[in-house]
Amino acid sequence: MSTVKYYDWSYHQARTRPNKVAVKEVSTGRETTYGQLEERSCRLASWLQNKGVKKGDRVAILIHNCTEVFELEFACAKIGAIELPLNWRLTKPELEYILNDSSPEVLIYGSNFADTAKALTKDCSIKNSLEIDDEDQNNEYEQALKENIDFDVVETTHDDLIMLMYTSGTTGHPKGAMITHEMQFYNIVNLAGSSRVTDKTVQLIVLPLFHTGGMNCYANPILHYGGQIVLMKEFDPGKALEIIDDPDYGITHFFAVPAPFQFMMQHPNFDTTDFSRIEGAGVGGAPCAEIILKSWQSKGVELWQGWGMTETSPGGIGLAGEDAARKVGSAGKPLLHTEVKIVNEDGNEVDQGEVGEILIKGPNVTPGYWNNEEATEKSFVDGWLKTGDAAQMDDEGFIYIVDRQKDMYISGGENVYPAEVENVIYQLPEIAEAAIIGVPDKKWGETGKAFIALKPDCNLSEEDIINHCLKNLAKFKIPASVDFIAALPRNATGKVLKRNLREEVVGSDAPAIT
Repeated sequence: MSTVKYYDWSYHQARTRPNKVAVKEVSTGRETTYGQLEERSCRLASWLQNKGVKKGDRVAILIHNCTEVFELEFACAKIGAIELPLNWRLTKPELEYILNDSSPEVLIYGSNFADTAKALTKDCSIKNSLEIDDEDQNNEYEQALKENIDFDVVETTHDDLIMLMYTSGTTGHPKGAMITHEMQFYNIVNLAGSSRVTDKTVQLIVLPLFHTGGMNCYANPILHYGGQIVLMKEFDPGKALEIIDDPDYGITHFFAVPAPFQFMMQHPNFDTTDFSRIEGAGVGGAPCAEIILKSWQSKGVELWQGWGMTETSPGGIGLAGEDAARKVGSAGKPLLHTEVKIVNEDGNEVDQGEVGEILIKGPNVTPGYWNNEEATEKSFVDGWLKTGDAAQMDDEGFIYIVDRQKDMYISGGENVYPAEVENVIYQLPEIAEAAIIGVPDKKWGETGKAFIALKPDCNLSEEDIINHCLKNLAKFKIPASVDFIAALPRNATGKVLKRNLREEVVGSDAPAIT
């Protein structure tokens, strides 16, 4: 085996703290030390190389949250390969598109996805595959790791890719955001400081690892610094609260998009959970209703709001802990080594308080999209990434995310940002979930339609909701109608699928929105 290169976190941590638990799985109870993580990553790297995987080749993985996702990441880093985490919520045709676009050499999969994976291996001409089965200690993956531990380390640079992450396909086919070693490194630097990640950190991971929030907020930074991550196979609000409450786990950190925070605070055990060991929790991925922020802060949890996207690895803007209470609702300021500006449609920076699109650049930003030069060219202007997110800045330089630009609709010539209306609706204690979309209107061009899910045993009428909005919002922002539904449609990370709601009202030919 050649000399280990300097990007090899597992090798470093195995030398420094070999007996410390790196990853603990909730569902299986399995604990993997840094020494074990390193050995298993080396054995996987050996198997991959023996199967012909070379520098730049892709290795796909289709599985729920488990330690093997990180074993593959570090194995790929050792031999210059590229990990391709697959969204297990996607259908076979959707996965087939991604695999045909990325052409992986190997597919690793969990036994519960065996039928889909075997069909994909055949239909996408994937040369090799490995099955992981928690209930069979002699599964294909474990057998592969017994074969050999010798491999040739492949030198890589910061410009080389470590991962492909395919972004949401709500506006067409998904795009493979290219993630470099440089992006990962600067995300670690950017987030570790603002989130106080150290070797003492213990984080509960609830987001899926195929999502940048699960992989990089703050799992990779924690493994880089030698802390510990506690993996939930899938998110369950009651179980998450139970783990946070348990001193044996000793959870110090938590990160999620708004939905898990919302579901946990609505759980009956929220009021009795001991949050005293939590040093801080991050929330990002979508505008967060103030009632969520304030509810968690009332429990003594320092809630750090932030902004980022897959293409920014993901940290871009962060709110320091000391400003969390004073600047409720703000995403904060640009993180270290990152530049951000807010511009109008002409590309000029907007004045203080005006709404515009966030543009970002820095070493944490993707070089583009895999096998898609057209999408890459459309996404950048003069080296700045166009994010599609609308925001404004206050007199102290704090940035407030208003909404996705594509979610905005125009009613009577006025811009309406659904997140603002949703924030007001969430003030009503009976509300469990709320989403606003713009729908066609003959008089005003578009008007708002509210989709509401009520808490159990609660009642509200359409009139109640509209009257509440009339007291708190300008008239052009008031929803024209309200639909009561059991629950909002969401993707694997909890993001509301407004496209689905819009199709219900307007039909399948509705203009695409995120």
